[in-house]
Amino acid sequence: MKIQGLSVPIVIIIIVLVFILPIPGGILDVLHAANIMISTIILLNTIYIRDAEELSIFPTLLVITTIFRLSVNVAATKLILSDGSAGRVIEGFGNFVARGNMVVGFVIFIIIVIVNFLVITKGAERIAEVAARFTLDAMPGKQMAIDADLNSGLINEEEAKERRKKVQKSADFYGAMDGATKFVKNDAIAGIVVALVNIVGGLITGMLMRGESFQEALETYALLTIGNGLVCQIPALMISTATSFVVTRSASDTEIGDELLRQLFNNYKVLYIAAVLSFILSFFLTKIPFWILTALFIYLGYVLSKKQKQEPITEEEEQEIQAEEIRKPENVMGLLQIDPLELEFGYALIPLADASQGGDLLDRVVMIRRQLALELGIIVPIIRLRDNIQLGPNEYVIKIKGVEVARGELMPDHYLAINPGTVDKEIEGIKTTEPTFGLPALWIAQSQTDKAEVAGYTVVDPPSVITTHLTEVIKQNAHLLLGRQEVQSLIDNVKQNYPVVVDELVPKLLTIGEIQKVLANLLKEGVSIRDMVTILETLGDYAPITRDTDVLTEYVRQALGRSITKKYFEGNKSTVITLDPEVEQTIMNSVQKTETGSYIALEPSIANRIINSLSKQIQKFAEIGQQPVVLTSPIVRMYFKKFTEHVIPGLVVLSYNELDPNMEIQTIGMVSI
Repeated sequence: MKIQGLSVPIVIIIIVLVFILPIPGGILDVLHAANIMISTIILLNTIYIRDAEELSIFPTLLVITTIFRLSVNVAATKLILSDGSAGRVIEGFGNFVARGNMVVGFVIFIIIVIVNFLVITKGAERIAEVAARFTLDAMPGKQMAIDADLNSGLINEEEAKERRKKVQKSADFYGAMDGATKFVKNDAIAGIVVALVNIVGGLITGMLMRGESFQEALETYALLTIGNGLVCQIPALMISTATSFVVTRSASDTEIGDELLRQLFNNYKVLYIAAVLSFILSFFLTKIPFWILTALFIYLGYVLSKKQKQEPITEEEEQEIQAEEIRKPENVMGLLQIDPLELEFGYALIPLADASQGGDLLDRVVMIRRQLALELGIIVPIIRLRDNIQLGPNEYVIKIKGVEVARGELMPDHYLAINPGTVDKEIEGIKTTEPTFGLPALWIAQSQTDKAEVAGYTVVDPPSVITTHLTEVIKQNAHLLLGRQEVQSLIDNVKQNYPVVVDELVPKLLTIGEIQKVLANLLKEGVSIRDMVTILETLGDYAPITRDTDVLTEYVRQALGRSITKKYFEGNKSTVITLDPEVEQTIMNSVQKTETGSYIALEPSIANRIINSLSKQIQKFAEIGQQPVVLTSPIVRMYFKKFTEHVIPGLVVLSYNELDPNMEIQTIGMVSI
């Protein structure tokens, strides 16, 4: 066997023999010296470790050093009681530390014991308990994380085994430290008990067996006992301190001394404040020490401030600071925030948004918000522009509340030539589809733009393609962007000039949520809500009659009839599709009303016949190049719109009451069963 394998058993046997055999004073001096130096080596090692687990043998060291110290204490006790002496080390401690005075030595001994037991040992024990509990509680989560990384392919089997081994080692270490600190605590208690026993035993031995007086026996044995206690308690104090360093040491890349200086003397303002306080105290206490400290703090603060100004924060330090901010628990809340509108694009489209490269996409986005405020009467949320390396170089994506709703692809160095459907002439270009309306188009070079315009194509640049697409997406989804907070802002804006209108309606008749549903219904069909005064006044008129938001929407539409008419018709003539009275009656008979609203329950065969007839009539409008408009009675409009919106989205359905009375209606088709 190697000598390393025999060293620990030999040491344990020697310790046991020291308990049993009588030890001469010279050998006892060697054991005391070894006790002191071993404790010193352990203490210094704990100062220079970077991670507590670097000294994984420490719990075992605590057990061995505690037993060794107790054996030496017992051997010294036997020598004191039997011979009245205990070697030169104990006598030297008694004379040097206690200065030969029994009272001074006893007070110093008590102070060391109190500091060791009540301060250092107690704190180390508590920290070890907490560390052990949290380490053991975290084991299942760490094991699951390792398994998850292994299953996802982030680590291989060998790395997983190594990480599992490290987790198990950490749990074993802190679990052992929790128990080992009890040795340190009980060692301090044993030191007090042994000291009291030595004094009592020494008095009995000196007075009864050697015939000494009480004063002589007390001076002899008490002084030796105190010297022995000091010799044992000082190494015990160092071991307790080493234990505290281990259990309070967090993982770090630097030594404790470097971290102490870096973290404690990192702010020059603190040093200047300390200098001011030290200078003030010098007038009330002794001057020289505080003046020296004042000068030292001012010098250190000046050196530190000068150093911080000369050394800018490196990129690595900046990244570390950002990482620390992200790790803070409260910063997780920022991850829950969702941008209402996002425009993401590939790296090849970045120049379109970069003003330094001539891009004007940001300015165009601002104009979109102004345009939609005038057209729809809503304040469009701030549109977040960001690049996304996961997209293709020329791709862009439009998201609403984090969900993709539209996607397109551009050629930044080309123009888009859109065929409105009336161009037959071919020009050279790359065939594509216009992303907003799905029209056939070509990507052409800049030199071809004049030729394309002459041929009848609509030519637009790439930023215009994005902004047009974005505008239409916002219009189609405006009802999703209008929440209660936005409605409250619109109402507050009206209240500045029309407080009576708002006070009469909110919250006496309708809640903000009910008004929001009405406004969303209007926006969903493309009706502008810019005339908020008329909308709120109409709601105030009809809210006492019904609080059904769908019915209230119809009343509001009728109040906004003129603006709706102007949107879909030019002049005083209107070409529309009407419904056969039988169709209207069938729809009304199929309406089912519930607590949550009304819906249509048509038989599938009847529904198919209505849709087929409607499609034929819409085809007539397509042939003459006009937008199809369906005209119904007011009571049917709402239900017919709901019936067709999933089959023919975007179909305009109006009621007779929404048309301007001066309009001349011309019917070119009728939907029948």
